[in-house]
Amino acid sequence: MSENKERLIKPCPYPHQPPRLSDYEQTCRSFSWDRAATLLSAPPGKGVNMGFEAVDCHAHGDGADTIAFRFLRKNGTVQDMTYAELSTASSRFANLLKELGVHAGDRVFTLLGRIPELYITALGTLKNRCVFSPLFAAFGPEPVRARLVRGDCRVLVTSSALYRKRILPISSELPEQTVILLADEDTDRSGTILSLPRLLAAAPTTFTIPRTDPEDMALLHFTSGTTGTPKGAIHVHGAILAHLVTGRYALDLGPGDIFWCTADPGWVTGTSYGILAPLANGVTSIVDEQEFDTNRWYATLERERVTVWYTAPTAIRMLMKSGPNPVRGRDLSRVRLIASVGEPLNPEAVRWGNRVLGRPIHDNWWQTETGGIMIANYPALDIKPGSMGKPLPGVEAAIVERTETSVREITTPDVEGELALRPGWPSMFRGYLHDPDRYAACFAGGFYLTGDLARRDGDGYFWFVGRKDDVIKSAGHLIGPFEVESALLEHPAVAEAAVIGVPDPVIMEKVLAFVALKPGHAPGRELLSDLLGFARKRLGPAVAPREIKILDGLPKTKSGKIMRRLLKARELGQPEGDTSTLETGMS
Repeated sequence: MSENKERLIKPCPYPHQPPRLSDYEQTCRSFSWDRAATLLSAPPGKGVNMGFEAVDCHAHGDGADTIAFRFLRKNGTVQDMTYAELSTASSRFANLLKELGVHAGDRVFTLLGRIPELYITALGTLKNRCVFSPLFAAFGPEPVRARLVRGDCRVLVTSSALYRKRILPISSELPEQTVILLADEDTDRSGTILSLPRLLAAAPTTFTIPRTDPEDMALLHFTSGTTGTPKGAIHVHGAILAHLVTGRYALDLGPGDIFWCTADPGWVTGTSYGILAPLANGVTSIVDEQEFDTNRWYATLERERVTVWYTAPTAIRMLMKSGPNPVRGRDLSRVRLIASVGEPLNPEAVRWGNRVLGRPIHDNWWQTETGGIMIANYPALDIKPGSMGKPLPGVEAAIVERTETSVREITTPDVEGELALRPGWPSMFRGYLHDPDRYAACFAGGFYLTGDLARRDGDGYFWFVGRKDDVIKSAGHLIGPFEVESALLEHPAVAEAAVIGVPDPVIMEKVLAFVALKPGHAPGRELLSDLLGFARKRLGPAVAPREIKILDGLPKTKSGKIMRRLLKARELGQPEGDTSTLETGMS
């Protein structure tokens, strides 16, 4: 299925200088990860340590007084932390771990909101060659327990409120060696529940980072599978090179930038691009402790003079739902690049950004397992709305189909298959903790198999179709939910859409859509008829939904992804499975 080339969005004029990836084809031809490694600052013989590359190399040089993080606190105050101050604070935490007898490879978890202690913990942990594993603060006790136990937690940094709500109910099941550090208490509760402020104040301010092998384990990110326990994806210190390069090429980060990644570090985006990539590139990051609010977000972009903004489709749809009024009168002229990740970005959202914000939104694709951006829309290239973009220099992507013993690469344009990547990029995960068989199953025929279905067009752009287990086979057609959802979202009454396949005796599966409406629109037969006709007109009878149901809201994970799996289970009367990540109020 060919996209309409007349709907291309041309690159926006760039102020002052061209994008850092200004010649995509030439950069891809000349790029190698070995040459890129010369961008790292590691002293000879010291190996590669994420904490050093993210903080200390700047703190001990010209970037010492540059603001690393500007924290927008819930109480309305603003707290700046320079690279020099961040180096000192993270060195204190590294020394604290050493004093507690926490060694290289030991796991240090955080269960915190977006407060300075989370970021200090992450970087101090990495300096001491321990393993940083962040948890989303909105998780309930059971998903927290599952991750702490499976991850062999040695240290947990949390707040007194989260300790009471999330940890106390599961305290008897925590690993025996766990030490809990409370970020907002000045005195110890017991021998294993200690005051983080007291310990930090007593810790030395300088720390010598031990020699760190690039293959030493650095990060442990948990990701939910379709079945079984959460998977703990292992990443290594050498991954910082991918964070540096992708930050520079996909997000165009460089000296003087004010960067805002809205993702929480409890998710991989918030660690890779809310902590590591901006620090590795020496820029200033905005960290907002509060949750989403349309007016405050626009005010933050304007007041903080944000230049690069990295957010999620869920947030973009919420901004779209608010209409154009909140942005009127705002000066967002400093924002030169808006990027999105987390789930496919609908074409209408890309065009909305261009129309309302003055910049198109650049979608990109990656996974917890890839550790960093793999495919992206770049500032210097045309955007095809709805496309994931093109692979990063140094990343080889392909469309394949599985055979009985291996895989076969599909080279014909616009043929759907499984998206696969050639291993070799630095941030590729090195395993699933305690699950080597599950890891081995991700590779075949010299490829990492992503589990995502996609197609590549004749111009080399990749297009997301859906997860392998989401794709609908109807009357011989493979139908991606994303394509149908994108069409429905173009209807003026639709705020959210989710599409599943349900059994049909004649065509195998029929397409069933669920929608939630924008304010001012009421459900009824007339609207349903209009929605069905609208979708049929946009997609044709083979792809359009046969039935549409209107709901008050769609079930989502706490990170904002719509749970098609849950909708399907409810529709078919099947067990709902793990709902621990379901957003509050959606059960």
